[in-house]
Amino acid sequence: MFLKKDVIVIGAGAAGMMCAIEAGKRGRSVLLLDHASKLAEKIRISGGGRCNFTNRHSRPEHFLSHNPHFCRSALARFTPQDFIALVEKHGIRYHEKKPGQLFCDESSQQIIELLRHECEAAGVTWQMPCRVNNVSRANAGGGRFMLETDRGTLSAETLVIATGGLSIPQIGASSFGYRIAEQFKLSVTPVRPALVPLIFGSEHPAGFSTLSGISIDAVVSCNGGRFRENLLITHRGLSGPAILQISSYWRPGIPLHIDLLPDIDAASWLSDHRHGSARLPSLLAQHLPRRFAEAWTQAIVGERSEVPMNRYSHKDLEQIATQLHDWKIIPDGTAGYKKAEVTLGGIDTRELSSKTMEAKKVPGLYFIGEVIDVTGHLGGFNFQWAWASGYAAGQFV
Repeated sequence: MFLKKDVIVIGAGAAGMMCAIEAGKRGRSVLLLDHASKLAEKIRISGGGRCNFTNRHSRPEHFLSHNPHFCRSALARFTPQDFIALVEKHGIRYHEKKPGQLFCDESSQQIIELLRHECEAAGVTWQMPCRVNNVSRANAGGGRFMLETDRGTLSAETLVIATGGLSIPQIGASSFGYRIAEQFKLSVTPVRPALVPLIFGSEHPAGFSTLSGISIDAVVSCNGGRFRENLLITHRGLSGPAILQISSYWRPGIPLHIDLLPDIDAASWLSDHRHGSARLPSLLAQHLPRRFAEAWTQAIVGERSEVPMNRYSHKDLEQIATQLHDWKIIPDGTAGYKKAEVTLGGIDTRELSSKTMEAKKVPGLYFIGEVIDVTGHLGGFNFQWAWASGYAAGQFV
């Protein structure tokens, strides 16, 4: 089989389908390819199966990149309200779970069906599953893109790479997009797992692994990032929204700084109880889960955790207060791509036009979505980048 199209989009996820829709609306003949047999699995499993499809408060400062200004143009041209309007057009009911975070009331499958319907309305055609074995140009000076696939040879004026990052390999993530970039001599920034649980450091008290499931409202800071969310202790380390957020900022060997009592002046509060007979763990249990208070105190003061408060000096309590507001933990690493929601890093944005997503050195080649070095915070921001970058490219491909 030999098939010619104006545009071929490789990757039928959030960004790929949005791009295909917009290109199809412009009258371009569009073919959407994906190596998976099921459409948009990452959308399906997102948000606990309800898809946190955007965040009302999406702004450039919610994204990480070696070039933090790159995302501004696309985000300004396709806003959260634009996608909300599409959701409402399709009669999908939704709710705001945390400030700005919008989820489907029923199922993430509704977002997939929305995108499928819009693709069909725009005349987009599909080939799934379809594995691309080779990509080339018709001649050395440029020309049409030629794709050798397990369904035959395909040809297009314009090629869009929307294949995502390395996160969640169990549903088909691969390095395809990075390999295409390197083939065409485009730079790729270092990639690593992000929005991912962290594994306990080797120096961390072994007893904490028995606290799996305990959640604490805390402020977690590291390397310029700071988030107040729940921190969840797991049998291997730390997770929960606060840890997923800070994982994008963490680097090996750098400590996390955890404020366990963000609403309390710990030094003043402990001083008020200095002459009492209560044990420190019992006192801390007024504000922290009791089992955690016991384990944390044992880790910080050892055997002295059993003595009453009146046995601590003023200096002792000051040091404990400092630890409560700045408990330092150095993780051993992350839980890896298998547990990561996104990939940090990717196609170097200096290689791309921020207006069109086209490679500056390779006319007709576009990159959108997670494969680019633009990574959002937790809470619907990465979907908004997928919609915005796909929409931007769709106006020009």
